[in-house]
Amino acid sequence: MVTSTEIDFVTSNRGKFLEIEALFRPYQITVRWAKRELPEPQADTLEEVVAAKLAAAGVGKNPVLVEDSGLFIDALNGFPGVYSSYVFRTVGIGGILALLAGKPREATFRTVAGLRSGPVVTLGLGATVGTIAAEPRGSGGFGYDPIFIPSGESRTFAELTPEEKNRHSHRGQAIRDLAEKIARA
Repeated sequence: MVTSTEIDFVTSNRGKFLEIEALFRPYQITVRWAKRELPEPQADTLEEVVAAKLAAAGVGKNPVLVEDSGLFIDALNGFPGVYSSYVFRTVGIGGILALLAGKPREATFRTVAGLRSGPVVTLGLGATVGTIAAEPRGSGGFGYDPIFIPSGESRTFAELTPEEKNRHSHRGQAIRDLAEKIARA
């Protein structure tokens, strides 16, 4: 159970921090950026990656939050999935678009957010179904945002305002799920 209104979010990604800070604001929870690179373990599920990141993050004065997201592309049998960060760093958006040449473009962005408060771990889950654009569009966001179009939208995440993205996004869903679980605890 979270007894503090402050959470330490361990990540090296400023974009993720800014999104998560804004998402927790309506719940009167302050998010502090514990800027640090965590290991990206080889695992089969986002839940396993989050568990390993929580273990690596250590214990602090405040509850500790980590998250992991993956882009799961149907035509590529879920690839890059849990390897999304590595694939982005190595082949980038261009590599993903090349792999999708002539293939269907349905995809799902998934997030698992894990919060450890003392010995208690609480998970928040989120998923956004959409498609992959033919080419990068937009200048907002980070990572795969310029090529992911959420269902019901014609714009990529990178073309949406931060508030619009947070309403649609997998990360927004996961953080709201987590915040609601905290509020009920």
